[in-house]
Amino acid sequence: MQITGVNQYNLEHQAEGAFEPTWIPEYPQGTHEVALFEIETDAGITGYGAMPSFAGGMDFAEPLSLFLLGEDPHDVEGILGKLESVNLIGPRPWGVEIALWDVIGKDAGKPIYELLGGSASEIPIYASTGEVMPADERIEYVEDRLDEGVEAVKLRVTEVEHLDIVRKVREAFPDLTLMVDANKGWAVRVMDDEVAWSYGDALEFARGLDEIGGVEWLEEPLPRHDYAQYARLRDAVDVPIAGGEFNNGIHHFREFVEHGSLDVLQPDAALATGIKRANEVAAMARQHGLRYVPHTWTNGIGFVANLHVMVANDSPWCEFPMEPPWDPEVRDFLLTETLDHEDGFVTPPDGPGLGVEIEPDLLAE
Repeated sequence: MQITGVNQYNLEHQAEGAFEPTWIPEYPQGTHEVALFEIETDAGITGYGAMPSFAGGMDFAEPLSLFLLGEDPHDVEGILGKLESVNLIGPRPWGVEIALWDVIGKDAGKPIYELLGGSASEIPIYASTGEVMPADERIEYVEDRLDEGVEAVKLRVTEVEHLDIVRKVREAFPDLTLMVDANKGWAVRVMDDEVAWSYGDALEFARGLDEIGGVEWLEEPLPRHDYAQYARLRDAVDVPIAGGEFNNGIHHFREFVEHGSLDVLQPDAALATGIKRANEVAAMARQHGLRYVPHTWTNGIGFVANLHVMVANDSPWCEFPMEPPWDPEVRDFLLTETLDHEDGFVTPPDGPGLGVEIEPDLLAE
């Protein structure tokens, strides 16, 4: 089998309203932009992958064709060697790598999780919020999630003073599984209004979580490459430390492990590793007694790609983005079917490859 075509579609979906994500300070988000990659083969099998994009999109299909045309899509490792050059100058190639796995699964007639050695199983989700919200509003949000059968929530914070939000939510829900994300690993600085934390800030906040008690993890309280400071923080507090969602490439996770930086490794297959390397990071976590719980906040294809790897590696939780108006339908607008949870659990599609189909009207447009 050979790759005969590489196409890219720049897609944009308008949500009904907007929210203010902590990773884009002071910039309300009401649209969902996706770069969709289509890999065609001489066997008539087409695979899809995707990555987040900006308004209007940036086109990469022509340079990607130079590296991919004529290659066997089954040779993921060999193609990744070629895509290192793409990764060097941009874009990150992980959305393309996901499309290779979609082809491989379709050719084998098996879902990707089965190709990775896994079997169909359900994973409990945690509702992942996207913005900082006052405690009373966030308590109402948690009540809505509990009514839906969800039993875990991740709160967003940007300042040390936001400990008070976490404390009030914990007091309102003593048995709630609670995660906290400081979003200090990276940011999209459109308005250049990011609130950075020093090590002292991170330590003060983490010790505050220790006092509150029962927090599943503190996510990215420091810059994503500061392995030594992460290790120092991890040694100083009881709350588990998580991170790595945007660290580009498996070598970063070797650094995290060698430094003893994290308790929870979170590489997003669509942003940081692709499917093959994500599976390798999951094995690394298993070998060192760590947890593998990837970031999933990208798009429907990115979510499903991560879900396949999670199922194959028995991840204890699945991040489920849920910050109205950003809901599963907005996340999955490019798919023919929305993948939602059922009573707080989610199961990967069991069709071949990714197991999802692209909305044909979007491609026609």
